[in-house]
Amino acid sequence: MTTSEQITTPGPRLGNAPVSYGVYGEGAGGAGTSADALLSSMAEAGYEGSELGPPGFFGTPEETATAFARHGLAAVGAYIPVHYALGDDVVAYDMRRMEQTCRELAACAERSGETPLAILADEGSQALLENPARAWDDRSLALDEAGWRRLAQLSANAVELARSYGLRPSFHPHISTFVESPWEVDRLLDLTEVGLTLDIAHIQLAGGDPVECLKNWRERINHVHVKDVEMDVIHRAKAERRKDFDTWWADVCVPFTKGDVDIDAFLAELLGGGYRDWLVVEQDRAPTPAEIYPQVAAEQAANHTWLTARVAAHL
Repeated sequence: MTTSEQITTPGPRLGNAPVSYGVYGEGAGGAGTSADALLSSMAEAGYEGSELGPPGFFGTPEETATAFARHGLAAVGAYIPVHYALGDDVVAYDMRRMEQTCRELAACAERSGETPLAILADEGSQALLENPARAWDDRSLALDEAGWRRLAQLSANAVELARSYGLRPSFHPHISTFVESPWEVDRLLDLTEVGLTLDIAHIQLAGGDPVECLKNWRERINHVHVKDVEMDVIHRAKAERRKDFDTWWADVCVPFTKGDVDIDAFLAELLGGGYRDWLVVEQDRAPTPAEIYPQVAAEQAANHTWLTARVAAHL
């Protein structure tokens, strides 16, 4: 077969997320992180899509869809935290916020023809924030059987809500939550039918091997977050028994190649197994002041360049 006759296998599309620019939580954004600037930076860097920020960050559902279309970006999905272990009133509040996010994603989908993801996640507890990356054999802070049944039922309710808006449901295991360690992910998958967002850094921070977890959960994975982290940061936080999670967490994530995650090995296994859906870059950081926003945007552009080359090498 000549070069001109070779068939090029389409690769996954690359997206980013507002958290990489310092946007997260209900008080989202810093002085340098306007919604329009964020989308403009992603488009200029070559990303094809973005996850949404917190509800309302990009405006009303119609304003959100217009903003994404104006910048030529797809709305990949949105991270949707739920306090599964707290009271019904807190969960009800979380579900109202989820519905707002679903409306935003549905408006984007109507414009683009995409099928975005509703990315569910447990929101943990204060005790878990103060005890990240728990030993797998230490179940003292883990959910009991009633807690797992409640999480499964609430997840089923959230999945039904997401599907009612035409979205693809997924679940994101996260450090310092009740679905943190691989054994907890296994339990989630046993109790539910929800797809899985594999965030390779969160799994490694919890003591897992991203490649082995990919092999074990491949059939359930419908979304992937790619990030790099410095393991020493969480090791020091645990050793010092730090209580200021948000402060030390802002130092965990680093630009690609600066951390300890073997992203190349993961990509080889992921793409070799046929995955061609979104790869979303995340580099969690503290809210971004205006004076350092250009540096932050440049880091995300460099992440895109590096990941594009590594994806191409493994196709």
